[in-house]
Amino acid sequence: MPNIKSAKKRTLVIAKKTLKNKMIKSDLKTAIKKADLAIADNAENKNEVVKVAIKKIDMACTKGILHKNTAARKKSNLATRLNKSNA
Repeated sequence: MPNIKSAKKRTLVIAKKTLKNKMIKSDLKTAIKKADLAIADNAENKNEVVKVAIKKIDMACTKGILHKNTAARKKSNLATRLNKSNA
């Protein structure tokens, strides 16, 4: 447990940031899973669901939660699977 005032503040700030990052990551994983499920089930709204997932990936990349190459790879994989299912 920190004794110094600034260290106490840092622990509070870090806890808030960790919670926010965890929420964004969880939301991202949910969106990707929904997109995968829509592609697998050949749902009618799969294009919209994939578009939402790609937007969430971009947002996570912008916030610094995902590395830009990781984001690009995830988007590419989603797009590839979508195009295969549309063909």
